[in-house]
Amino acid sequence: MTDTIDATLAQLGLSLPEAAAPVAAYVPAVQAGGLLHISGQLPFLDGELMKGRVGEDRDLDYAAEAARRCGLMLVAQMKRALDGDLARVARIVKLGVFVNSAPGFTDQAKVANGASELMIALFGDAIGRHARSAVGVAVLPLGAVVEIDAIVAVD
Repeated sequence: MTDTIDATLAQLGLSLPEAAAPVAAYVPAVQAGGLLHISGQLPFLDGELMKGRVGEDRDLDYAAEAARRCGLMLVAQMKRALDGDLARVARIVKLGVFVNSAPGFTDQAKVANGASELMIALFGDAIGRHARSAVGVAVLPLGAVVEIDAIVAVD
């Protein structure tokens, strides 16, 4: 599966980033009871954190791309936690999407599609389609525009 994901990434013009190290008192991922819980991941583009507030200084397209970038980081964390073997991913169970939103911005679900659609493209419908929360928040760590965590079933 890792080769298939690498090929799909190449077709999309994407590559996996280096899995980010934690910036506080937590670990990037914990495996327990057949589930891999991945800590919230932030979006990076060309090595720079994607910052801002949707509906204020960032638009929907920027935020959806940020969500996609968070999705790439989630996959990078899966790969690291699973010793490079993405074939162990049995199901993307749930994504928790937090969107730095201006008052009145109500398209968090459309922002979250950036990550959701990436998971389906990479893992296919049977494994990649997942449950999801998409929540607007007043602020995120380091001023990020989006943060996403995940629960993944693993073999």
